[in-house]
Amino acid sequence: QIDAMRINGLLILQCFLFQTASSFVAHKQHFRRRESIIVAAQQGSSVQQEIFDTIKLEASSLQNSLNTALKYIQSSTIAKDVAVVCDDLDKLCDTENVQGGLLMEKLGVHEKALRFARRNMLAKLMREDYEAYIATAEFLSPGRIPRSELPNVQDVGITNGEDRQVTRLLDKDTGLDLVADCELEDMKFNDSLLDKLLLKIFRELVVKESNGIAVSDKAGIDGLLEQGRKYMLKPNQTAEAQHQMVYNVLKGLMTPVLPPFYRIFMSGIVPKLGTDFDGKQFGPWFYAPWLTSFVTPTFFGFLVGPSRPNYRKDGQLGGLVVEKCKFLQESGCKGLCLNQCKLPAQQFFAEELGLPLTVSPNFVTQECQWSFGEVPLTPEDDPSFPRGCLAGCESRKAMVGSYADNI
Repeated sequence: QIDAMRINGLLILQCFLFQTASSFVAHKQHFRRRESIIVAAQQGSSVQQEIFDTIKLEASSLQNSLNTALKYIQSSTIAKDVAVVCDDLDKLCDTENVQGGLLMEKLGVHEKALRFARRNMLAKLMREDYEAYIATAEFLSPGRIPRSELPNVQDVGITNGEDRQVTRLLDKDTGLDLVADCELEDMKFNDSLLDKLLLKIFRELVVKESNGIAVSDKAGIDGLLEQGRKYMLKPNQTAEAQHQMVYNVLKGLMTPVLPPFYRIFMSGIVPKLGTDFDGKQFGPWFYAPWLTSFVTPTFFGFLVGPSRPNYRKDGQLGGLVVEKCKFLQESGCKGLCLNQCKLPAQQFFAEELGLPLTVSPNFVTQECQWSFGEVPLTPEDDPSFPRGCLAGCESRKAMVGSYADNI
């Protein structure tokens, strides 16, 4: 009996020790889990703090960029501060290889803000003092400001005004004044499928509207230019007949649908509804010049090449600059430019679409400024439009004695 009691006691003691050990192990595991949770929580809190700090730094960097841009835009000494912005941009370029870890730095937000401020400052200078703008632009471009970043290049020379020399050119056969040819390198144009399609339609319309006179077997823009020359050199040809031919071609290109839509929603012309207001114009609406400048490059690239929206000469939005006119570069003819592009385009926009347009070709650079909403001067009254044919024009001799002598 005593042995049995001893055995039972030992069993009870073993069970107690086992339960105690199990409890200890369980508590130990619990404490370890609790410790892991605490460590994870601390780590999570650290990550959250790091994210929060990064967001603060990003926001601070963005705010600093915006404040800097706003400070310059509100400047009262524009010409001086434009040069200061150029200095700031040069400093950024010097440290461009030393990039930080902030997203704002990797995206170049501060650089973009400075360029945005500089462009707006120059546009403001255009509105306040156009001559000062030209002087500032010619002094800083292209050395400090790329020409493509100027808000308008219409009257900005490619060299400093003080260094520019004007040499009078004369035709040795007729003694008439000539316009110097562009000396810049020709641009190579890569036509899209849309450009090729629109050019094909345009050329077919030229044949139709010229009554079969303007035809050519050549492909692409060369064929179109041969068509234009044939129509221009037609016996007893007039400038007005050329304008009307291109006017009709543009009208056909836009189809019967687009002009009425444009007149209503862009130019504010009341359609024929049988009311007293039929045909009355309440526009152009304020957004028409700006919006047109964004839409036009897509549909006229086949004729003039790449272009981009910019500011008009008055410092307002609604401008578009052709980087290097395909039509002018390939033709080398001022008569074709004037009578089969500039004047008919101005006439079409004013009469058919209800929006004034000024087309200002630059024969030195072969750029071309389109200013939507700006009433054009006649070529005779426009001091920026030179007299005489281009020196290298192939059609000049054939046009002697015609209306072209007055171009």
